[in-house]
Amino acid sequence: MLEPLYTADEARSAEQGHDVAELMERAGAALARAVLERYPDARRIAVVCGGGSNGGDGRIAARILREEGRDAVETTAVEQADVIVDALFGTGFHGEPRPDAAATIERINAAGAPVVSVDVPSGVDASTGEIAGAAVRATLTVSFHGRKLGLVIAPGLFHAGEVVVADIGLEPAETEHRLATPAILSVVPRKRPQDSKYTAGAVLVAGGAPGMAGAACLAAEAAFRADAGYVAVAVPASSLPVVETTLLEPVKLTWADAPAAAEKAHALAIGPGLGRDDAAKELRERLLGGGEQALVLDADALHELEPGPWGARAVLTPHAGELGRLLGESSEWVSAHRLAAVQRCAERFGCVCLLKGADTIVAAPGLGALIVLAEAPGLATAGTGDVLTGVLAAFLAKGVEPRLGAAAAATAHGLAARSLPQAGLVASDVVAALPSVLV
Repeated sequence: MLEPLYTADEARSAEQGHDVAELMERAGAALARAVLERYPDARRIAVVCGGGSNGGDGRIAARILREEGRDAVETTAVEQADVIVDALFGTGFHGEPRPDAAATIERINAAGAPVVSVDVPSGVDASTGEIAGAAVRATLTVSFHGRKLGLVIAPGLFHAGEVVVADIGLEPAETEHRLATPAILSVVPRKRPQDSKYTAGAVLVAGGAPGMAGAACLAAEAAFRADAGYVAVAVPASSLPVVETTLLEPVKLTWADAPAAAEKAHALAIGPGLGRDDAAKELRERLLGGGEQALVLDADALHELEPGPWGARAVLTPHAGELGRLLGESSEWVSAHRLAAVQRCAERFGCVCLLKGADTIVAAPGLGALIVLAEAPGLATAGTGDVLTGVLAAFLAKGVEPRLGAAAAATAHGLAARSLPQAGLVASDVVAALPSVLV
Protein backbone atom coordinates (compact mmCIF):
# COMPACT_ATOMS: atom_id res chain seq x y z
CA MET A 1 0.00 0.00 0.00
CA LEU A 2 2.86 2.39 0.90
CA GLU A 3 6.33 1.87 -0.58
CA PRO A 4 9.37 3.28 1.30
CA LEU A 5 11.06 6.33 -0.19
CA TYR A 6 14.59 6.90 1.08
CA THR A 7 16.26 10.18 1.86
CA ALA A 8 20.05 10.32 1.66
CA ASP A 9 20.34 9.89 5.43
CA GLU A 10 17.94 6.93 5.43
CA ALA A 11 19.86 5.28 2.60
CA ARG A 12 23.12 5.65 4.53
CA SER A 13 21.47 4.29 7.65
CA ALA A 14 20.26 1.20 5.76
CA GLU A 15 23.86 0.47 4.76
CA GLN A 16 25.21 0.66 8.31
CA GLY A 17 26.96 -2.52 9.43
CA HIS A 18 27.44 -3.87 5.90
CA ASP A 19 30.72 -4.34 4.10
CA VAL A 20 31.10 -1.31 1.82
CA ALA A 21 33.22 -3.11 -0.79
CA GLU A 22 30.71 -5.93 -1.03
CA LEU A 23 27.79 -3.52 -1.40
CA MET A 24 29.62 -1.65 -4.15
CA GLU A 25 30.33 -4.90 -5.99
CA ARG A 26 26.63 -5.83 -5.86
CA ALA A 27 25.60 -2.35 -6.94
CA GLY A 28 28.05 -2.31 -9.84
CA ALA A 29 26.87 -5.73 -10.98
CA ALA A 30 23.21 -4.65 -10.80
CA LEU A 31 24.02 -1.52 -12.79
CA ALA A 32 25.84 -3.51 -15.47
CA ARG A 33 22.91 -5.96 -15.72
CA ALA A 34 20.49 -3.09 -16.19
CA VAL A 35 22.59 -1.64 -19.01
CA LEU A 36 22.94 -5.02 -20.75
CA GLU A 37 19.25 -5.84 -20.43
CA ARG A 38 18.00 -2.45 -21.57
CA TYR A 39 20.60 -1.80 -24.28
CA PRO A 40 21.78 -5.21 -25.53
CA ASP A 41 23.12 -3.79 -28.80
CA ALA A 42 25.17 -1.01 -27.22
CA ARG A 43 28.90 -1.41 -27.83
CA ARG A 44 30.48 1.89 -26.76
CA ILE A 45 29.55 2.77 -23.18
CA ALA A 46 30.90 5.93 -21.59
CA VAL A 47 30.96 5.76 -17.79
CA VAL A 48 31.24 9.20 -16.14
CA CYS A 49 32.51 8.66 -12.59
CA GLY A 50 32.83 10.97 -9.63
CA GLY A 51 35.04 10.50 -6.62
CA GLY A 52 32.51 8.98 -4.21
CA SER A 53 30.79 5.62 -3.88
CA ASN A 54 28.65 6.31 -6.95
CA GLY A 55 31.86 6.62 -8.95
CA GLY A 56 33.00 3.31 -7.47
CA ASP A 57 29.74 1.67 -8.54
CA GLY A 58 30.29 3.02 -12.04
CA ARG A 59 33.86 1.72 -12.25
CA ILE A 60 32.78 -1.76 -11.15
CA ALA A 61 29.96 -1.69 -13.72
CA ALA A 62 32.47 -0.67 -16.42
CA ARG A 63 34.72 -3.60 -15.52
CA ILE A 64 31.83 -6.06 -15.72
CA LEU A 65 30.65 -4.58 -19.02
CA ARG A 66 34.15 -5.05 -20.46
CA GLU A 67 34.10 -8.65 -19.28
CA GLU A 68 30.87 -8.99 -21.29
CA GLY A 69 32.64 -7.76 -24.41
CA ARG A 70 31.51 -4.13 -24.35
CA ASP A 71 33.79 -1.15 -24.92
CA ALA A 72 33.12 0.46 -21.53
CA VAL A 73 35.52 3.18 -20.42
CA GLU A 74 35.60 5.79 -17.71
CA THR A 75 35.53 9.10 -19.55
CA THR A 76 33.87 12.49 -19.89
CA ALA A 77 34.18 12.29 -23.69
CA VAL A 78 30.63 11.08 -24.12
CA GLU A 79 29.79 12.35 -27.60
CA GLN A 80 30.35 9.08 -29.51
CA ALA A 81 28.88 6.71 -26.90
CA ASP A 82 25.94 4.39 -27.53
CA VAL A 83 25.01 4.63 -23.83
CA ILE A 84 26.21 6.95 -21.09
CA VAL A 85 26.38 5.83 -17.45
CA ASP A 86 26.03 8.78 -15.08
CA ALA A 87 27.97 7.92 -11.92
CA LEU A 88 29.10 11.47 -11.20
CA PHE A 89 27.30 12.34 -7.95
CA GLY A 90 25.67 10.15 -5.33
CA THR A 91 22.74 10.41 -2.96
CA GLY A 92 24.65 12.72 -0.65
CA PHE A 93 24.84 15.51 -3.22
CA HIS A 94 22.94 18.73 -2.64
CA GLY A 95 23.28 22.28 -3.81
CA GLU A 96 24.74 23.50 -7.09
CA PRO A 97 27.42 21.56 -9.02
CA ARG A 98 30.83 23.18 -9.39
CA PRO A 99 31.46 24.72 -12.83
CA ASP A 100 33.56 21.79 -14.09
CA ALA A 101 30.94 19.26 -12.99
CA ALA A 102 28.15 21.40 -14.44
CA ALA A 103 29.98 21.44 -17.78
CA THR A 104 30.24 17.63 -17.71
CA ILE A 105 26.52 17.38 -16.99
CA GLU A 106 25.75 19.63 -19.92
CA ARG A 107 27.92 17.42 -22.18
CA ILE A 108 25.98 14.36 -21.03
CA ASN A 109 22.65 16.03 -21.74
CA ALA A 110 23.77 17.25 -25.16
CA ALA A 111 25.22 13.94 -26.33
CA GLY A 112 21.96 12.51 -27.60
CA ALA A 113 22.60 9.01 -26.22
CA PRO A 114 20.50 7.16 -23.62
CA VAL A 115 21.67 7.96 -20.08
CA VAL A 116 21.60 5.50 -17.19
CA SER A 117 21.98 7.25 -13.84
CA VAL A 118 23.27 5.55 -10.71
CA ASP A 119 20.85 5.91 -7.77
CA VAL A 120 19.86 9.48 -8.69
CA PRO A 121 20.60 11.71 -11.70
CA SER A 122 23.61 13.89 -10.93
CA GLY A 123 22.53 17.34 -9.83
CA VAL A 124 19.25 16.18 -8.27
CA ASP A 125 18.91 16.30 -4.48
CA ALA A 126 18.06 12.72 -3.50
CA SER A 127 16.17 13.85 -0.39
CA THR A 128 13.95 16.56 -1.89
CA GLY A 129 13.96 16.38 -5.69
CA GLU A 130 15.26 19.94 -5.77
CA ILE A 131 17.69 21.12 -8.44
CA ALA A 132 19.92 24.14 -7.85
CA GLY A 133 21.87 24.10 -11.12
CA ALA A 134 22.71 21.71 -13.94
CA ALA A 135 21.24 18.21 -13.63
CA VAL A 136 21.44 15.09 -15.76
CA ARG A 137 18.31 14.11 -17.69
CA ALA A 138 18.33 10.34 -17.37
CA THR A 139 16.59 7.84 -19.58
CA LEU A 140 16.81 5.22 -16.83
CA THR A 141 17.75 5.48 -13.17
CA VAL A 142 18.90 2.39 -11.29
CA SER A 143 18.13 3.02 -7.61
CA PHE A 144 19.79 0.62 -5.19
CA HIS A 145 17.78 -0.97 -2.35
CA GLY A 146 14.80 1.39 -2.75
CA ARG A 147 13.56 4.49 -4.54
CA LYS A 148 15.08 7.73 -3.39
CA LEU A 149 12.61 10.44 -2.46
CA GLY A 150 14.08 12.87 -4.98
CA LEU A 151 13.18 10.53 -7.85
CA VAL A 152 9.44 10.99 -7.30
CA ILE A 153 9.23 14.70 -6.46
CA ALA A 154 9.49 17.35 -9.17
CA PRO A 155 11.67 18.70 -10.58
CA GLY A 156 13.79 15.58 -9.85
CA LEU A 157 10.92 13.42 -11.09
CA PHE A 158 11.28 14.88 -14.57
CA HIS A 159 15.02 14.11 -14.68
CA ALA A 160 14.81 10.49 -13.46
CA GLY A 161 13.31 8.83 -16.53
CA GLU A 162 12.24 5.26 -15.87
CA VAL A 163 13.20 4.10 -12.38
CA VAL A 164 14.13 0.51 -11.58
CA VAL A 165 15.01 -0.65 -8.07
CA ALA A 166 17.94 -3.06 -7.74
CA ASP A 167 18.18 -5.35 -4.72
CA ILE A 168 21.68 -5.28 -3.21
CA GLY A 169 20.92 -7.41 -0.16
CA LEU A 170 19.86 -4.80 2.40
CA GLU A 171 16.99 -5.23 4.83
CA PRO A 172 13.91 -3.02 4.36
CA ALA A 173 13.94 0.00 6.63
CA GLU A 174 11.39 2.44 7.98
CA THR A 175 11.26 5.71 6.06
CA GLU A 176 9.57 8.98 6.85
CA HIS A 177 8.00 9.42 3.42
CA ARG A 178 6.13 6.84 1.33
CA LEU A 179 4.93 6.26 -2.19
CA ALA A 180 1.26 5.32 -2.43
CA THR A 181 0.52 2.28 -4.59
CA PRO A 182 -2.88 1.28 -6.05
CA ALA A 183 -3.37 -0.97 -3.01
CA ILE A 184 -4.17 2.16 -0.98
CA LEU A 185 -7.66 2.02 -2.46
CA SER A 186 -8.32 -0.82 -0.02
CA VAL A 187 -8.80 1.79 2.74
CA VAL A 188 -11.98 3.05 1.03
CA PRO A 189 -15.10 1.22 2.30
CA ARG A 190 -17.36 -0.28 -0.33
CA LYS A 191 -21.13 -0.18 -0.02
CA ARG A 192 -22.53 -2.91 2.21
CA PRO A 193 -25.89 -4.68 1.85
CA GLN A 194 -27.18 -2.86 4.93
CA ASP A 195 -26.20 0.62 3.70
CA SER A 196 -28.65 3.30 2.72
CA LYS A 197 -27.81 6.24 0.49
CA TYR A 198 -27.01 8.26 3.62
CA THR A 199 -24.81 5.75 5.41
CA ALA A 200 -22.82 5.15 2.19
CA GLY A 201 -21.52 8.72 2.41
CA ALA A 202 -23.34 12.03 2.01
CA VAL A 203 -21.58 14.93 0.24
CA LEU A 204 -22.46 18.58 -0.25
CA VAL A 205 -20.68 20.47 -3.05
CA ALA A 206 -20.78 24.26 -2.70
CA GLY A 207 -19.73 26.44 -5.64
CA GLY A 208 -20.99 26.94 -9.18
CA ALA A 209 -21.07 30.74 -9.56
CA PRO A 210 -22.38 32.03 -12.93
CA GLY A 211 -20.01 31.03 -15.73
CA MET A 212 -18.41 28.35 -13.51
CA ALA A 213 -21.34 26.05 -12.80
CA GLY A 214 -19.59 23.25 -14.67
CA ALA A 215 -16.96 23.00 -11.93
CA ALA A 216 -19.57 22.20 -9.29
CA CYS A 217 -21.28 19.75 -11.66
CA LEU A 218 -18.01 17.86 -12.26
CA ALA A 219 -17.29 17.62 -8.53
CA ALA A 220 -20.80 16.38 -7.79
CA GLU A 221 -20.74 13.76 -10.54
CA ALA A 222 -17.29 12.61 -9.44
CA ALA A 223 -18.49 12.17 -5.86
CA PHE A 224 -21.26 9.86 -7.05
CA ARG A 225 -18.90 7.93 -9.34
CA ALA A 226 -16.51 7.57 -6.38
CA ASP A 227 -19.32 5.64 -4.67
CA ALA A 228 -20.93 8.28 -2.45
CA GLY A 229 -24.52 7.42 -1.62
CA TYR A 230 -25.96 10.93 -1.59
CA VAL A 231 -24.73 14.14 -3.21
CA ALA A 232 -26.23 17.62 -3.09
CA VAL A 233 -24.88 20.62 -4.96
CA ALA A 234 -25.47 24.20 -3.82
CA VAL A 235 -25.09 27.04 -6.35
CA PRO A 236 -26.28 30.66 -6.61
CA ALA A 237 -29.93 30.98 -7.63
CA SER A 238 -28.86 32.36 -11.01
CA SER A 239 -26.89 29.15 -11.73
CA LEU A 240 -29.66 26.79 -10.71
CA PRO A 241 -31.23 26.44 -14.19
CA VAL A 242 -27.87 25.37 -15.62
CA VAL A 243 -27.32 22.80 -12.90
CA GLU A 244 -30.90 21.50 -13.15
CA THR A 245 -30.42 20.73 -16.82
CA THR A 246 -26.90 19.28 -16.40
CA LEU A 247 -27.19 17.00 -13.38
CA LEU A 248 -29.63 14.15 -12.88
CA GLU A 249 -28.73 12.37 -9.67
CA PRO A 250 -27.56 15.12 -7.26
CA VAL A 251 -30.02 17.21 -5.29
CA LYS A 252 -29.93 20.81 -6.51
CA LEU A 253 -29.95 23.64 -3.98
CA THR A 254 -29.17 27.34 -3.72
CA TRP A 255 -26.49 28.88 -1.53
CA ALA A 256 -29.21 29.96 0.88
CA ASP A 257 -30.03 26.28 1.45
CA ALA A 258 -26.40 25.22 1.91
CA PRO A 259 -25.93 25.67 5.70
CA ALA A 260 -28.98 23.54 6.49
CA ALA A 261 -27.97 20.94 3.90
CA ALA A 262 -24.47 20.81 5.35
CA GLU A 263 -25.86 19.55 8.65
CA LYS A 264 -26.95 16.33 6.89
CA ALA A 265 -23.69 15.80 5.01
CA HIS A 266 -20.63 13.86 6.11
CA ALA A 267 -18.25 15.86 3.91
CA LEU A 268 -18.36 19.30 2.32
CA ALA A 269 -16.57 20.11 -0.93
CA ILE A 270 -16.21 23.88 -0.99
CA GLY A 271 -14.72 25.81 -3.86
CA PRO A 272 -15.42 24.41 -7.37
CA GLY A 273 -16.59 27.50 -9.25
CA LEU A 274 -17.30 29.31 -5.97
CA GLY A 275 -16.11 32.73 -7.09
CA ARG A 276 -14.42 35.35 -4.96
CA ASP A 277 -17.08 37.94 -4.25
CA ASP A 278 -18.39 38.80 -0.79
CA ALA A 279 -21.27 36.32 -1.02
CA ALA A 280 -18.87 33.50 -1.82
CA LYS A 281 -16.58 34.37 1.08
CA GLU A 282 -19.54 34.59 3.45
CA LEU A 283 -20.78 31.15 2.39
CA ARG A 284 -17.31 29.67 2.85
CA GLU A 285 -17.02 31.06 6.37
CA ARG A 286 -20.51 29.86 7.35
CA LEU A 287 -19.78 26.34 6.11
CA LEU A 288 -16.35 26.25 7.79
CA GLY A 289 -17.83 27.19 11.15
CA GLY A 290 -21.06 25.27 10.97
CA GLY A 291 -20.33 21.75 12.18
CA GLU A 292 -17.94 18.81 12.38
CA GLN A 293 -18.09 17.56 8.80
CA ALA A 294 -14.97 16.65 6.89
CA LEU A 295 -13.92 19.45 4.55
CA VAL A 296 -12.33 19.65 1.12
CA LEU A 297 -11.25 23.18 0.21
CA ASP A 298 -10.29 23.75 -3.40
CA ALA A 299 -10.02 26.48 -6.02
CA ASP A 300 -11.78 29.71 -4.95
CA ALA A 301 -12.27 28.44 -1.40
CA LEU A 302 -8.50 28.81 -0.99
CA HIS A 303 -8.53 32.51 -1.96
CA GLU A 304 -7.41 34.67 0.98
CA LEU A 305 -7.94 31.71 3.30
CA GLU A 306 -6.63 32.05 6.83
CA PRO A 307 -6.05 29.29 9.43
CA GLY A 308 -9.00 28.43 11.66
CA PRO A 309 -10.23 25.86 14.18
CA TRP A 310 -11.55 23.73 11.32
CA GLY A 311 -8.05 22.69 10.24
CA ALA A 312 -7.99 19.21 11.75
CA ARG A 313 -10.97 18.10 9.64
CA ALA A 314 -9.88 19.72 6.38
CA VAL A 315 -7.93 18.80 3.27
CA LEU A 316 -6.69 21.68 1.13
CA THR A 317 -6.05 20.81 -2.53
CA PRO A 318 -4.02 23.63 -4.12
CA HIS A 319 -1.95 23.68 -7.28
CA ALA A 320 1.41 25.44 -7.17
CA GLY A 321 0.01 28.91 -7.79
CA GLU A 322 -2.68 28.58 -5.12
CA LEU A 323 -0.20 27.16 -2.62
CA GLY A 324 2.17 30.03 -3.33
CA ARG A 325 -0.56 32.53 -2.45
CA LEU A 326 -1.37 30.65 0.76
CA LEU A 327 2.29 30.87 1.79
CA GLY A 328 3.14 34.31 0.43
CA GLU A 329 5.53 32.78 -2.10
CA SER A 330 5.66 32.67 -5.89
CA SER A 331 4.42 29.66 -7.82
CA GLU A 332 7.98 29.29 -9.13
CA TRP A 333 9.29 28.95 -5.59
CA VAL A 334 6.69 26.28 -4.83
CA SER A 335 7.56 24.37 -8.00
CA ALA A 336 11.24 24.40 -7.02
CA HIS A 337 10.60 23.36 -3.38
CA ARG A 338 7.47 21.24 -3.54
CA LEU A 339 8.05 19.07 -0.48
CA ALA A 340 9.00 22.00 1.75
CA ALA A 341 6.06 24.05 0.48
CA VAL A 342 3.36 21.47 1.10
CA GLN A 343 4.76 20.70 4.56
CA ARG A 344 4.72 24.42 5.42
CA CYS A 345 1.08 24.62 4.38
CA ALA A 346 0.09 21.61 6.48
CA GLU A 347 1.78 23.08 9.55
CA ARG A 348 0.38 26.58 9.01
CA PHE A 349 -3.24 25.47 8.63
CA GLY A 350 -3.08 22.43 10.93
CA CYS A 351 -4.61 20.36 8.14
CA VAL A 352 -3.85 17.86 5.43
CA CYS A 353 -2.55 19.58 2.31
CA LEU A 354 -2.59 17.90 -1.10
CA LEU A 355 -0.35 19.63 -3.61
CA LYS A 356 -1.54 18.67 -7.08
CA GLY A 357 0.83 17.74 -9.89
CA ALA A 358 2.42 14.83 -11.70
CA ASP A 359 3.83 14.14 -8.25
CA THR A 360 0.85 14.77 -5.99
CA ILE A 361 2.20 15.27 -2.46
CA VAL A 362 0.03 14.78 0.64
CA ALA A 363 1.33 16.31 3.86
CA ALA A 364 -0.05 16.41 7.40
CA PRO A 365 1.35 18.09 10.51
CA GLY A 366 4.09 16.03 12.13
CA LEU A 367 3.88 13.16 9.65
CA GLY A 368 5.83 12.11 6.58
CA ALA A 369 4.54 12.89 3.12
CA LEU A 370 2.67 10.47 0.89
CA ILE A 371 3.48 10.73 -2.82
CA VAL A 372 1.15 9.72 -5.65
CA LEU A 373 2.50 9.49 -9.20
CA ALA A 374 -0.29 10.20 -11.67
CA GLU A 375 1.58 9.08 -14.81
CA ALA A 376 -1.29 10.59 -16.81
CA PRO A 377 -0.33 13.76 -18.71
CA GLY A 378 -3.90 14.03 -19.96
CA LEU A 379 -4.86 15.34 -16.52
CA ALA A 380 -3.38 18.69 -17.57
CA THR A 381 -6.79 19.94 -18.65
CA ALA A 382 -9.45 22.17 -17.11
CA GLY A 383 -11.85 20.55 -14.67
CA THR A 384 -9.78 17.57 -13.54
CA GLY A 385 -9.07 19.31 -10.23
CA ASP A 386 -12.82 19.56 -9.64
CA VAL A 387 -13.07 15.82 -10.29
CA LEU A 388 -10.39 15.15 -7.66
CA THR A 389 -12.31 17.33 -5.20
CA GLY A 390 -15.43 15.24 -5.68
CA VAL A 391 -13.59 11.93 -5.31
CA LEU A 392 -11.88 13.11 -2.13
CA ALA A 393 -15.15 14.37 -0.65
CA ALA A 394 -16.75 10.97 -1.31
CA PHE A 395 -13.91 9.13 0.39
CA LEU A 396 -13.98 11.43 3.43
CA ALA A 397 -17.77 11.06 3.62
CA LYS A 398 -17.22 7.31 3.91
CA GLY A 399 -15.06 7.91 6.99
CA VAL A 400 -11.58 7.51 5.52
CA GLU A 401 -8.92 9.33 7.58
CA PRO A 402 -8.00 12.58 5.74
CA ARG A 403 -4.32 11.86 5.02
CA LEU A 404 -4.94 8.37 3.64
CA GLY A 405 -8.15 9.56 2.00
CA ALA A 406 -6.29 12.27 0.12
CA ALA A 407 -3.67 9.82 -1.13
CA ALA A 408 -6.37 7.30 -2.08
CA ALA A 409 -8.36 9.96 -3.96
CA ALA A 410 -5.30 11.07 -5.92
CA THR A 411 -4.58 7.41 -6.71
CA ALA A 412 -8.11 6.73 -7.98
CA HIS A 413 -8.02 9.97 -9.98
CA GLY A 414 -4.71 9.02 -11.61
CA LEU A 415 -5.70 5.43 -12.32
CA ALA A 416 -8.96 6.54 -13.95
CA ALA A 417 -7.12 9.00 -16.17
CA ARG A 418 -4.39 6.49 -16.99
CA SER A 419 -7.01 4.01 -18.25
CA LEU A 420 -7.96 6.44 -21.04
CA PRO A 421 -6.30 7.81 -24.18
CA GLN A 422 -4.29 10.82 -23.03
CA ALA A 423 -4.73 12.97 -26.13
CA GLY A 424 -7.99 14.90 -26.02
CA LEU A 425 -8.90 13.68 -22.53
CA VAL A 426 -11.47 15.89 -20.75
CA ALA A 427 -12.51 15.94 -17.12
CA SER A 428 -15.84 14.21 -17.67
CA ASP A 429 -13.97 11.27 -19.21
CA VAL A 430 -12.18 10.80 -15.89
CA VAL A 431 -15.50 10.90 -14.03
CA ALA A 432 -16.90 8.13 -16.22
CA ALA A 433 -13.81 5.96 -15.71
CA LEU A 434 -13.82 6.12 -11.91
CA PRO A 435 -16.04 3.07 -11.21
CA SER A 436 -13.68 0.80 -13.15
CA VAL A 437 -10.78 1.54 -10.79
CA LEU A 438 -12.80 1.14 -7.59
CA VAL A 439 -13.83 -2.49 -8.09
